[in-house]
Amino acid sequence: MVNDNLKILLAGEVKALFELKKTERLWHIPVLASLCVGIPLLVGYYFNRLDYGILACIAGLVILYMPSATVARRMITLLACSFGFMVSFFIGVCFSFNPIISSVVLGLFAMSVHWIVNYFRMKPPGGFFFIMIASLASCMPFNLETIPIRVGLIGMGAMLACTLALLYSLFVAEKHSPKKELIVVENNNETTLFESVIVGVFIFLSLITGRLLELENPYWLPISCAAVMQGASLKHVWQRSFQRVLGTFIGLGLTWLLLLFKMTPLTICICIMVLQFIIEMLIVRHYGLAVVFITPLTLFLAEAGGAMTVDATTLISVRFLDIFLGSCIGAVAGWFLHDEQLRHKAENQIRKAKTRISRK
Repeated sequence: MVNDNLKILLAGEVKALFELKKTERLWHIPVLASLCVGIPLLVGYYFNRLDYGILACIAGLVILYMPSATVARRMITLLACSFGFMVSFFIGVCFSFNPIISSVVLGLFAMSVHWIVNYFRMKPPGGFFFIMIASLASCMPFNLETIPIRVGLIGMGAMLACTLALLYSLFVAEKHSPKKELIVVENNNETTLFESVIVGVFIFLSLITGRLLELENPYWLPISCAAVMQGASLKHVWQRSFQRVLGTFIGLGLTWLLLLFKMTPLTICICIMVLQFIIEMLIVRHYGLAVVFITPLTLFLAEAGGAMTVDATTLISVRFLDIFLGSCIGAVAGWFLHDEQLRHKAENQIRKAKTRISRK
């Protein structure tokens, strides 16, 4: 009986590993995302400032928060998220002068972001990209003079995405009659507070782990951790963790093959645009398959111009270790997030604390 149940469970996991989900997502969104990411890159390449283009293109990912709603609702959401991107980067880069302080601040920031995202009932990708941008900024070399320029580049990239979203909404999306959405605001509760604390603690642990191990780019750990924690259930978290590790392994192989070619900065810009399109086509259908292409995309963005000269084998081995550690930490965090007994005890303690405070 146990063997039969185990076989059924394994069969279900294997099916989930290869199953492509159905989606009603239009092909317009992947194209739009590619333009939001690619245009800043090409502008940066043209002016011989690919580093500026990369910062702006990361902010272009705000387009992924565009809801299927009215034009006004879309623009309000994107403008609010654009401001959030700028705040995320500003907070991360301002405290990057000290590894311990930056880790603590990132944990507190992740906790706040998770609380806000749940408060406004934001749909996926939720708080992931806010945490990702803050993680990247936290690991940048601290230079007070360049902070305004960097934040401005984030703002310019986000505003370009908003402009393209407005044009898309006026001339293309209206023909497809998007459904109207209401802004749902719910009061904070014990569950949201409990989840926010767990997210903040494990994002802090992931970055401080990378710092203590003296990894070259420790931001991969909190980014991987945040990606895995997005699972809607404990089973989903473990599936994401497994798919992320497996997808990363295969994706690193793809990256290694790409790095064998003599890639120019222009080639990398075009490659990033193509990868972004493929990712947006796959992410809603199969997370693990999308990770295969997310891996080379993020590596090209992170390594910038150095991707042509760095040793491919060394880069691959280091990045796999980073992502593997981050995914493992995220899987443990997912267990804390979805363990019913722990959640129940934590909620009771929070209620008791609230009662004591209100009596005082």
